[in-house]
Amino acid sequence: MKMTKPIPESDLLRKGVEILFRELGKYDAIRFLAMPREKRLESVERHRTWQDTLNKNAFFDDVFSASDESI
Repeated sequence: MKMTKPIPESDLLRKGVEILFRELGKYDAIRFLAMPREKRLESVERHRTWQDTLNKNAFFDDVFSASDESI
């Protein structure tokens, strides 16, 4: 595998935008760049949201039955 030198960020951005406009066209490239990004949840909030969806008994059964099988 050939190792390449990283492209400076300014060149990378310019080349990326050029490719985007060439491949998607002006209208769709602008649409893509303007798409709202999903807001990233803070880790504690994300963990609490995950915990709210858990069934405690099913979770414990999955965790502890898997460890019993490997013994």
